[in-house]
Amino acid sequence: MKKKLLFLIFLVCIVFIKVNAQETIPQNKPLKVAVFAPLYLDSAFNDNNYKYGKSFPKLSQAGFDFAQGAIIALDSLSVSKGSVEAYIYDSKSETESITWLINNNKLDSLDLIIGSVKDNELTKLSAFSKSMNIPFVSATSPNDGGSTANPFFVMLNASLRGHCESIHSFLLQNHGTDKIYLCRKAGSQEDKIEMYFKNINEADGTPLLNIETVNVEDDFNVLINKLDTTRSSVIIGASLNEDFANNLSKSLYNIKDDYILNLIGMPNWETFEDLKKITFKDFPIVYTNSYFNAKGDFNSRKVQSAYYNKFKGNPTEMVFRGFESVYTFVKLITRFKNDFNSHLNDSAFKMYSEYNFKPVFLKKGSTFPDYFENKHLFLLKILNGKISKF
Repeated sequence: MKKKLLFLIFLVCIVFIKVNAQETIPQNKPLKVAVFAPLYLDSAFNDNNYKYGKSFPKLSQAGFDFAQGAIIALDSLSVSKGSVEAYIYDSKSETESITWLINNNKLDSLDLIIGSVKDNELTKLSAFSKSMNIPFVSATSPNDGGSTANPFFVMLNASLRGHCESIHSFLLQNHGTDKIYLCRKAGSQEDKIEMYFKNINEADGTPLLNIETVNVEDDFNVLINKLDTTRSSVIIGASLNEDFANNLSKSLYNIKDDYILNLIGMPNWETFEDLKKITFKDFPIVYTNSYFNAKGDFNSRKVQSAYYNKFKGNPTEMVFRGFESVYTFVKLITRFKNDFNSHLNDSAFKMYSEYNFKPVFLKKGSTFPDYFENKHLFLLKILNGKISKF
């Protein structure tokens, strides 16, 4: 019920928070920060009547949690001399959409944009940040939104290519002499994954690893018949499709006692509930992810305490991500307003994630970065229903 009341407050006005200074770097005027999250406020009402009774709309949950994490960060923030004015916007607003905000110059005076957005909203905010030279931190999307020549766009989540680079690096260091099978089904995403691995593996013209592509649909015997019982094999599950991930995992699990197998999946596999079931007992499924929080550190406990005091419950991952992205990058912009990008990897404001931002050049020979991407990836495993570091 408490969540519902706060949800109603979001509808009444854009959340505005002023953070007072407790540090000593001169600042002539308040820094302005906008936080975008998909709250779907307009969708929750019919003629000013709340549609969901005593329940909370599932559609709004992720955005609400991200915004709550942002608010907890702003509540606990101390900044340079002066102040920070922070606004939380509903990225799914029908009356004050991102396009409306931009066209009506509502965002022109911002110093920083932080967003849990994707698709068209991501593209619009990225284009706006480029046109106005305003840093835009994309907190949760693994896509670049079509950004080009925009050094003001910063991705916390690695792109799919970034994940393939990380997997390839791991294999190069740990499975250089093993047989590696890139197992895929038909599809455009699968075409991209195969292309990424080919380009990475043959960057200098000569393959660094022995990777064989195996195309399967429903019959995984096409792959199994290629395996050798006398040597270790690595299978890359080169698909984002849940059914494919489940079927490949089941097929390999059924033969795990006869072969030396190493299964590596894609980053979204951690969301597939079947892979966490105890039926895959003692069979690890490895994957990469930009985000991992064991929640045992001081900052995580602070978030848990603040959230529990409000809602008498435990915060979701989106709460932690909202807190970290806002706390880290608001602190960064107050300290390095005129040199933001040069300090993206500073550890002074580290929370619980590791960052390794690097400029991305989409075209060979380009001297101007298209955006900055976090290339630090955690190698994780799903084992016996739990996720942990590999």
